[in-house]
Amino acid sequence: MTRLILATRNTGKITELKAILADAGLTHELVGADAYPDIPDVKETGVTFVENALLKAHTLAQATGFAAVADDSGLCVDVLGGAPGIFSARWAGRHGDDRANLTLLLDQLSDIDELHRGAHFACVAALVLPDGTERVVEGRLRGTLRYAPEGSGGFGYDPILQPEGDTRTCAELTPEEKNAISHRGQAFRALVPVVRDLLG
Repeated sequence: MTRLILATRNTGKITELKAILADAGLTHELVGADAYPDIPDVKETGVTFVENALLKAHTLAQATGFAAVADDSGLCVDVLGGAPGIFSARWAGRHGDDRANLTLLLDQLSDIDELHRGAHFACVAALVLPDGTERVVEGRLRGTLRYAPEGSGGFGYDPILQPEGDTRTCAELTPEEKNAISHRGQAFRALVPVVRDLLG
């Protein structure tokens, strides 16, 4: 069985990718970064989702000698030229303060008409082999930004993005509904043929 490392300590992400690989009939052993506690977290110093995902995947693949997958994601707002983008988790200045990030973004967009509130969640996933071979895939979830948060599910900017074709925000969807259309789910599913091609 070929080992595959996912560059995260988030058990939800690991569970999601495991299920996607299993559904595709792939039996690779998937572990998270917690399986290698001596390897420090990689600083995301890239200026694009692709750079950050590759940085994390290359570091883990080289350090462990196994194939590694890493992802980077964020919210890209059309009228802000794609921002917050890679700064999504620290838009208000402190990493991971969802409420502050949400409040700041809504304040910045308060006078923007509904016609111009288009945005998408983007997720780039990279698979890197120990020999340096790399592949990159992307998933996107397009939608419109609400003027106020709705829903108690999800995290981050989920309460303000209403996916195209729906009347609810991502935070109002069930976990199953969200996983079926999410940017991360799309990116992880796009990895399946890549894993099959590179790892058998």
